[in-house]
Amino acid sequence: MPVPDPKGEALRPVPSGAAAPDRLDESRATGTPGGLAAALTGLLGPDKVRTGVSDLVRYASDASPYRFVPQAVVLPGSVQDVVRLLAYARRERRHLVFRAAGTSLNGQAQGEDILVDVRRHFAGVEVEADGARLRALPGTVLARANAALARHGRILGPDPASAVACTVGGVVANNASGMAAGTTRTAYRTVTSMTVVLPSGTVVDTGAPDADAGLEAAEPELCQGLLDLRDEIEADEELTARIRAKYAIKNTNGYRLDAFLDAETPAQILRGLMVGSQGTLGFVAEAVLETLPIRGAATAALLFFPTLPAAAAAVPLFNQAGAEAVELMDGNTLRAVVGVPGVPADWAGLPRETTALLVEFRAADATELAAYERAAGRVSDDLGLVTPVPSADNAFTRDPERIAALWRIRKAFVTAVGGARPSGTTLITEDFAVPPELLADACAELLDLQERHGFDAAVAGHAAHGNLHFLLTFDAADPADVERYAAFMDDFCHLVVERFDGSLKAEHGTGRNIAPFLELEWGPRATALMWRIKRLLDPDGILAPGVVLDQDPRGHLRGLKTVPGIEPVADACIECGFCEPTCPSRDLTTTPRQRIVLRREMLRQPPGSPVLQALLDAYGYDAVDTCAGDSTCALACPVGIDTGAMMRDFRHAAHSRAEERAAASVATHWRAAERAARAAVATADAVRDRAGDRPLAVGTGLARKVVRADLMPAWLPEIPGAAPRRLPRTDKEGAAAVYYPACVNRIFGVPATRHGSLPQAVVGVSARAGLPVWIPDDVTGTCCATIWHSKGYRAGNAVMANRIVEAAWLWTGGGRLPVVVDASSCALGLAREVVPYLTDANRELHGELTVIDSVVWAAEHLLPRLTVTAPVASAVLHPTCSMRHLGDTGALEAVARACAREVVVPDDAGCCAFAGDRGMLHEELTEAATRPEAEEVAARGYDAYLSANRMCELGMEHATGEAYESVLVALERATRGRP
Repeated sequence: MPVPDPKGEALRPVPSGAAAPDRLDESRATGTPGGLAAALTGLLGPDKVRTGVSDLVRYASDASPYRFVPQAVVLPGSVQDVVRLLAYARRERRHLVFRAAGTSLNGQAQGEDILVDVRRHFAGVEVEADGARLRALPGTVLARANAALARHGRILGPDPASAVACTVGGVVANNASGMAAGTTRTAYRTVTSMTVVLPSGTVVDTGAPDADAGLEAAEPELCQGLLDLRDEIEADEELTARIRAKYAIKNTNGYRLDAFLDAETPAQILRGLMVGSQGTLGFVAEAVLETLPIRGAATAALLFFPTLPAAAAAVPLFNQAGAEAVELMDGNTLRAVVGVPGVPADWAGLPRETTALLVEFRAADATELAAYERAAGRVSDDLGLVTPVPSADNAFTRDPERIAALWRIRKAFVTAVGGARPSGTTLITEDFAVPPELLADACAELLDLQERHGFDAAVAGHAAHGNLHFLLTFDAADPADVERYAAFMDDFCHLVVERFDGSLKAEHGTGRNIAPFLELEWGPRATALMWRIKRLLDPDGILAPGVVLDQDPRGHLRGLKTVPGIEPVADACIECGFCEPTCPSRDLTTTPRQRIVLRREMLRQPPGSPVLQALLDAYGYDAVDTCAGDSTCALACPVGIDTGAMMRDFRHAAHSRAEERAAASVATHWRAAERAARAAVATADAVRDRAGDRPLAVGTGLARKVVRADLMPAWLPEIPGAAPRRLPRTDKEGAAAVYYPACVNRIFGVPATRHGSLPQAVVGVSARAGLPVWIPDDVTGTCCATIWHSKGYRAGNAVMANRIVEAAWLWTGGGRLPVVVDASSCALGLAREVVPYLTDANRELHGELTVIDSVVWAAEHLLPRLTVTAPVASAVLHPTCSMRHLGDTGALEAVARACAREVVVPDDAGCCAFAGDRGMLHEELTEAATRPEAEEVAARGYDAYLSANRMCELGMEHATGEAYESVLVALERATRGRP
């Protein structure tokens, strides 16, 4: 049930005290100034411009400690839109900042004027040369690009920990690297060409045969300026040597001066300069990257050392042994990741000084891998490893699941440490690099520096390349704490440069935090060259001021964000954005991160603030109503923050006592409600048979206006007819399992193009396998409680949760038989989601139950006993989000492979957002959520369209126009009769 009060009173936060110093001023409550809004709308059209205060605030944060609220947000749909924006900015002296995923750790994706979101309309990949090259648009998520390459046994060189969320554009713009990329697999080394939109509006394809001629014709002064800079740098031997030395280790501070040494022509120099320019020199509209072969054989270990310097001293030894990656995690990091899936609980007791190295070797085959393992063993034997807790086994493993778990731990570093920070503090993430042989000394100096300034930072990083990250927290609302941080940063930068001649930024891009220290690292000569580059390409200074070049020595202290404490379920969020690619509403309203960002701004505001009221007015629909409640955000979040749960809490808060009582009454009398629902579907189906869908659509449309659109579902043509009045006849005697047909499958039948029902298929195929199932006579009137759970009706949830557990206990003979559930969402509900609502006694009963999703039942128990006689040629598969929560997607694919000779899971498969009835309450949500997957499905035809949940099948049918059905219905058909 969405928020009913138009002013969002149920969402109004309890005042947290004094208004925050960085709160949005009340003069901004009306959003974008009218003149700017009108100009941008006229330029791009209303669908590509966001002007409400809620729109502006939700884009005001990225993964960094900075916060700048833009004047307007635009979503260009084409290169020509970008050209028009650049012309407008030059003419009106406005500033533009390009933003894709917003995973930037140093404020590169924020601006105070016009923010340009290029994620929405600039996504897509094209694999070329059998995987040797990848052509990608800048809004393409890196993991999505790698998924397309995986079919060819290839992968991109950059491998940042944020690959599940960051985009190709951000990787190129920041010259991202990662765990194994070092200095040889970065974007700078692997981008072969790109299409660039210069601030002047000139579009350059650096890979075109006539690129230089075209650039010369369009930008003669720019071409000559690039050649003059090249000649000047090459003529200065001391400077040339300095540039080469600076890039011998990882370095993303400033512009790539080696572009003038590595290329001859203006177009190729431009290509090199654009990599790592952080959106300050132009817009990368497309990039072509060379790829690498996937080396599939791997062995890895987490090795524990008594101190951080001892671990750092071991790094060169593993490098010499051929390690692909050597990742360091100090004691603060190891303790902070407790709670991440796969982390032993005893790590909470690790001594502060304990440090671990995650060491991985990769090879083309097992023979080569064995040689690496022998070398690793010889190194490890002499290291003085410790076993600080029982789970610290220091052993190498080839088990892919165990290796994946180790990498999940490492990749959770920033979010886990950030989540463990004191509530209300701001998190700073910095990275630097020193020559690898100096890493141990650098670690010792860093620890001493932190202690002198009163910080107890967490340290981790790509130790194989001398690249360390550290995280520390302070209170951005306390001027004294900000000054303490400023003093630390000043000493830190001098230490890295003067003691180690290191890089102040190794892989995160310069960003706002290091821009004032650029000259300290590079010196006045090289820094002056960088300013000349900026003026040459962006003479009007319209792109991202302060991100790379900043003459204000205290510029890094401007815009630091406060972090007001919000609801406990989400308070640990550091706004990293890992959740965004999986969110169904990401292209419609808000993402999980943005829901949290908006909530924090509410807490920054004083009571009576017009900004607060404007945010509340928008939050009901933008955040609560259009949240699918699928909680896949919790799966994507390294520390499991479930923003869906927070939205369900808000839905509950919006319910009146009468509504809660009514929901509980429906649960109490669910038998009658279920029969009435089935009868209504049957009646609607009869109307459709006589007059089509229009009368039903008109009728429900009128009812939605009277009752409220958030309560009355709309009629969709894909809604099937009623299920058969009676469930299949089964016998309790000799049953191998209790079969629980979900109420959705007791109400709705199969699509009109199909015959039979899902319950008939489950009963039939189970009997065929010699494992008959039994449907209890009294299943009508029971439910897994998901209906009440998703809508935030706690009283009704408790009624039904306890009823179904008590019934299941009796049906199974006290847990003797498993319960097979034929809808993945209901399997999740019965297995997990009912637990918090159970009485103590029923929680004990629940602990004795074995709940099995019907697809798992088929994959693990039925398939080995069945003979497939009639497989189809091809099938496309839609995994449900509930199966992702249960970890059952592998079983779904296994059953699908039994039904079809070719099974395709779309790379863009995600939550369909139908979410029970939410797709009928907010049709626009399902349409937005399924658009990428539907486009991928529509690219070719299939013989079968399969999933594992009736409402998800409706959602995908609505999106694609194809009749999706349960994979179990397909299995029954494929195993029926003789070949």
